[in-house]
Amino acid sequence: MSEPTRYARPMQERLLGSTGLPVSPIGIGLAAVGRPAYITLGRDEDLKGDRSVDALRARTHELLDAATAAGIRYVDVARSYGLAESFLGSWLDRLPPAAPIPTIGSKWGYTYVGDWRLDAAVHEVKDHSLAAFRRQLAESVAILGDRLALYQVHSATLESGALEDRRLLAELAGLPERGILAGVSVSGPRQADVVRRALEVRIDGRSPFSSVQATWNLLEPSVEPALVVAHDAGWGIIVKEAVANGRLARRELCPPALAAIADRRIVPPDAVAIAAVLAKPWVDVVLSGAVTVEQLESNLGAVEIELDTAELAALAGLQEPADAYWAARSRQAWD
Repeated sequence: MSEPTRYARPMQERLLGSTGLPVSPIGIGLAAVGRPAYITLGRDEDLKGDRSVDALRARTHELLDAATAAGIRYVDVARSYGLAESFLGSWLDRLPPAAPIPTIGSKWGYTYVGDWRLDAAVHEVKDHSLAAFRRQLAESVAILGDRLALYQVHSATLESGALEDRRLLAELAGLPERGILAGVSVSGPRQADVVRRALEVRIDGRSPFSSVQATWNLLEPSVEPALVVAHDAGWGIIVKEAVANGRLARRELCPPALAAIADRRIVPPDAVAIAAVLAKPWVDVVLSGAVTVEQLESNLGAVEIELDTAELAALAGLQEPADAYWAARSRQAWD
């Protein structure tokens, strides 16, 4: 196991909304280390040219060792994250018998089709059908077994049909009988509309969903009002893309107001960006998408930062129009 990171002040364990699942303020997502290509900036520098299955498996295990040593209690994967579930499963299998198991959330609805190639024309394909759910649930359970705690609709939209398919919703509502809770993840400029629609869904008078995972960062906070409503309804709230796929992590790219606060506090900008998420009372977990242990340590520095009113006001001014933000994100190449 790795030594504790230099930001190893124990994080206070909390619950994911009213689910009863134990989590930590910062979790770790494996989207960027489960497959060779992703949209995070600076991958050549981070991965040092070796994107083989063996190299990314070893990198994933190293990150998970460092994360758990630092007190991280939530791990996020998905069927479409290449071999992320398999990498996580092999790491779990080698844990000592008495070692604590982090809460694990995965997602279904996209299939990885990139064939481990950087130049693939298409890296993932979306399918929110009942057949896709059944197939991918079986695949996830085959790898993770009873360690899978949360299974989320991956990037649900109003158009994909997942929130209107009564047979699918009934099977999602039945997941707790298997010891798994159902959640929904959202993405894109209409995130808030999707969250509100998901909150309305009822099967036999009850919501099939227990949590929502959404993009919230200093550049794109438009989903916040809907997440507040979800939080008040008892849903667990997981925030992804807190550093905007690297735009808020690199000093040379981040907005001047963020850089100024980071410089004044003598901390990296990613820690400030994540601290801004943690300052929101409705957040349960914010995901680190670190590719290296050094990046993870930098992200974990957020737990040491308590932003003041003036700093939060300055950072609030970084918001971009949601359509512009998502258009720019869609132009980022799979690197």
